[in-house]
Amino acid sequence: MECKDRYILAIETSCDETAAAIIKNGTEIVSNVVASQIESHKRFGGVVPEIASRHHVEQITLVLEEAMQQAKLEFKDLTAIAVTEGPGLVGALLIGVNAAKALAFAHQIPLVGVHHIAGHIYANQLISELKFPLLALVVSGGHTELVYMKEHGSFEVIGETLDDAAGEAYDKVARTLQLPYPGGPHIDRLAQEGEPVIDLPRAWLEEGSYHFSFSGLKSAVINTLHNARQKGQIIEARDLAASFQQSVIDVLVEKTFRAAIEYGIGQVVLAGGVAANKGLRQALSVRFEERSDIELVIPPLSLCTDNAAMIGAAGDMLYQKGVRGHMGMNANPGLEL
Repeated sequence: MECKDRYILAIETSCDETAAAIIKNGTEIVSNVVASQIESHKRFGGVVPEIASRHHVEQITLVLEEAMQQAKLEFKDLTAIAVTEGPGLVGALLIGVNAAKALAFAHQIPLVGVHHIAGHIYANQLISELKFPLLALVVSGGHTELVYMKEHGSFEVIGETLDDAAGEAYDKVARTLQLPYPGGPHIDRLAQEGEPVIDLPRAWLEEGSYHFSFSGLKSAVINTLHNARQKGQIIEARDLAASFQQSVIDVLVEKTFRAAIEYGIGQVVLAGGVAANKGLRQALSVRFEERSDIELVIPPLSLCTDNAAMIGAAGDMLYQKGVRGHMGMNANPGLEL
């Protein structure tokens, strides 16, 4: 008997992107639609939750219709509906969760709640088969984590940020350098033009720790800039950006490399919005070149930032494991991985 193809409709509204996608059999993108709100939040220098929620309300139906039309599917063709349950902005999450519940109820389709970070990790499954045991380096605006996976759906956080996530540090340093929002891509571009000649701290923490801390580095950048201004000295923004980025990347890459060796990992995957950072992608590639026994998987830029395709990939895995949501499902901004 032939196996029937699985089609997952996925919805992602955890922050400031309204996204919907159709994923076939957990590995193939049939459609992937993202409505970004960057222009709306730019003038505030960051995401305003209330504005994000209103945009999601305006966009969600249009984005869902577009995803279904591009896929040339009807609701009767769907296997399940996957939606980001958390973490994220509670108002934003609610729009996606309620849209998913309404569709699941109206069309009698199974519902699956997905953890946003699991989605980022499973974005890699859309380009390469996940091989276990694997290690995921998750770097985004709100998260910096090392996640050990011995099998599908098993997530053990072996290291996480003790204060600012890498993405937060990027945005705060960008603001100090008066760069537009979102700051990460601007610092990355500026860093490519500069030299890391300014001595900035690297928080290794205690011996053998896989945790991260970027708060001290962020403060050091701000202090360096303020001290120079008070003395009437000029610091090249591109050199400061390069020095800051080098400090972040050194710690991320080295801790990931050490953990991969210690845990006997065969595959390392990069995940999250900061995974789009050119400097980080290059540094990881160079560091893991010396280990032919460890495969490094880096997703394309389109799958680094928030999107629904990744939620569909993770949702398919959960669906196969028998995980089901229910009509009482709610937005869970503090959802644990």
